Amino acid sequence: MQYHLEYGRTGLSIELPNDRPVQCLAYKEARPLPDPEASLDQALSSPTGTLPLAELARSKKSACIVICDITRPVPNELILTPILKQLEESGIARESITILIATGLHRPNEGEELIEIVGQHIAENYRIINHDGQNREQHDYLGESPNGVPIWIDRRYLEADLKITVGLIEPHFMAGFSGGRKLICPGIAHLDTIRAWHSPKFLEHPKACAGSLIENPVHAENTWIAQQAGCDFIVNVVIDAHRQPLAFVAGDMIAAFEEGVEFVREIVVDRIEQPVDIVVTSSAGYPLDATFYQSVKAMVGASQIVKPGGTIIVAACISEGVGSPEFDSLFDVHKNLEDFMKAIEDPDYFVMDQWQLEEMAKAARKAEIVMVSEGLSSEALKRLYVNSCKTVELAVEQAIEKHGPDATIAVIPKGPYVLAEVG
Repeated sequence: MQYHLEYGRTGLSIELPNDRPVQCLAYKEARPLPDPEASLDQALSSPTGTLPLAELARSKKSACIVICDITRPVPNELILTPILKQLEESGIARESITILIATGLHRPNEGEELIEIVGQHIAENYRIINHDGQNREQHDYLGESPNGVPIWIDRRYLEADLKITVGLIEPHFMAGFSGGRKLICPGIAHLDTIRAWHSPKFLEHPKACAGSLIENPVHAENTWIAQQAGCDFIVNVVIDAHRQPLAFVAGDMIAAFEEGVEFVREIVVDRIEQPVDIVVTSSAGYPLDATFYQSVKAMVGASQIVKPGGTIIVAACISEGVGSPEFDSLFDVHKNLEDFMKAIEDPDYFVMDQWQLEEMAKAARKAEIVMVSEGLSSEALKRLYVNSCKTVELAVEQAIEKHGPDATIAVIPKGPYVLAEVG
C-alpha cells in the first residue's frame, strides 16, 4: 500500500508491504477555517482573559511582537497584518514597533528566508530583528527562578510598552506543546537561561515529553520564566496536516494557550492498541527536516509506540546538514551515545545544543534508528550514531528480516506533528 510522507518541500511516496496490516497514525479530520481572516479578527476583538488588542494598545507608545523562526510553519503574514494595523490605528507609530524573531539558539533568518516568514510587504516596511541568544549584551537579567535558572531575556522585548507573542501550538517533545510561553523561553532567552532550562535536571523527568503539561518541569519552568518577563497578549494558531488554519486563540498567555492546547489534543492525538516492531515516520517535511538536529523530534515521537529493541525508520531531507557547529562537534568528541550520556552527568559539562542529543538518546536506547535522507551520505549518518538506508522500502524489508515474519508496522506520515500514543 502506498503512503505519502512529509519530506522536504515535495513529500515522499513510499510503498509498504501488502502482506501485513500497517497502522497509520494521522491527524483527525478537521475542517479548515472557511474565513481565516474573519476568525482571526474575532479572536483579536474577543480574546480569552484580556481586553481586546486594540484597547490594550491605546495607552502604549511602543510594541514588540515576537514571532517564530523558520523552523515553525506559522502563517505570520496572515496573523501580523491585522495586528500591525490595530497597533498603528491605536496610536503606536510604525517606527516604535519591533518584530523580534524568536530564534532561541537557532541561526538568524534573513534575506529571502525573512520574506518567506513574514511576507514581502512586512519585511520591507517594518523593523524586524533576529534574537541572538549568545549575545549577553542584548539581554537583561531578571533574577533566578526557584529552581536556580538564571533569567536573561532580550532587552528589546522587555523595554516595549506592549508585549505580544505569535506562535503555533503543536506537540513538543520536551515541553508538551509549543506555543504560548515558549516564544519567550527559549525563544528570546539567553544561552545561560536555555542551558539551565535544558539541563538533565529537567529533561530526564518522565513527564518531560510530548503532550504532557501536568507535572512537566520543562513546561512549568518556562511558564514561570515567561511570567517574570511579562506578556500582554498572545496569538496562537492551530494548523492542519496541510498547514491550513484550524483555529486561532488569543489573549492571556496562559488561558489562551491552554484553550488552544485542548483544541490541539482533539486533532493531533492518535493511538494504537499495542507497540509495534517497526515505525516508519518523517521529520514533518520542510522546514522541520532541514537539519539532522530537528529530525531528532521524529525519532522521539516514534519511540512512544515502538517496542523495546524495535526499529524506527525516519525519512528526512536534511538539506542544511547536521545542525549547529556545537551540535555537530558532539559526534567527534564522544564515541557513542552512552559515552555522551555519561559525560553530561557532570554538572560542569556543557556544549550548546547537547540537549538534542540527550533527547535522541531516549529513542536510540529503545530502538534502532535508521535514516533515509538525500542530504547526508551513509558515512556521514553513521558518524551520527544512526544507521541508514537508500530507500524506506529497503529499510522496511531489512527490518522485517530482523524482527521476523510476524513483525508489526506503523507509519506516521506527518512525523512529530502527530502525537502517537499506545492505549
